[in-house]
Formats: sequence, C-alpha cells, structure tokens
Amino acid sequence: MSDVYRFGVSLEKPLIEAFDLHIKAQQYRNRSEAIRDLIREELLRKKWTEGGSVAGAIIMTYDHHKRELVSKLLDIQHDFHDIIISTQHVHLDHDHCLEVIAVKGNAADVEKLSTGLKVLVGVKHVSLSVSSAE
Repeated sequence: MSDVYRFGVSLEKPLIEAFDLHIKAQQYRNRSEAIRDLIREELLRKKWTEGGSVAGAIIMTYDHHKRELVSKLLDIQHDFHDIIISTQHVHLDHDHCLEVIAVKGNAADVEKLSTGLKVLVGVKHVSLSVSSAE
C-alpha cells in the first residue's frame, strides 16, 4: 500500500488561477508538488517559532581588517560550538571574507548566533537559511 494520500481541495477560481501562475513561475510539475512545499514551509515556520530543532547555514561577509572583528567572530562561534557543525572561510579579495557556518540545533539558538554575528561592526551582511533538521 502506498504512503501517498489523496484528498480534495476546494478553492475560489481567482485563488486557483493565481496558484497555477505561481506553480508555472516556480516550475513545479504539478499542484501536488507545490502544495507539499507550502505545507513543509509552514511546518518549518511553526517549528522555528516554537523553538524546535532546525538545520541551516549562516552566510556572512565581513571586512577582516576591521579592528578585533575576527577575534570577536571566533569568540561568538566558540560560544555556540554545540550548534555549529562546520565553517568554511573564503577570501573574496584583499579586504573581504565570506564565511559559511553550517548549524544544527534549537531554532532560538541558531537565531541568536546569527543575530550576534550580524550586529558586529565590520560585518557587511548576514543571511540565515534554515530547513528541517529531520
């Protein structure tokens, strides 16, 4: 027996037309794939707001010549060693670095780490992308 369950959904015509345009723009093969992604995204958002476990990446660019910035970045990362899986450091040019920090843990802790890095003087940009940890 299959693990796929079928069910019907009733939508107003303008809503399904808008949804079909979205499906086409996102290059989904069918409505079912798009609905599955929407459900997963909403469940992840719920997990995020309730402090569940997430996995993701913090992507950061910064000026490594900024006084004491590298030391502060390392101190913060050591404070969150329990949720950091790995880091990758890339030299973009003479002055700027890119760092990718892979994380897994409590959503609130991941957010706290990301925010702690973002507010430092010399950090140009921080982007946090999360997914389900399961």
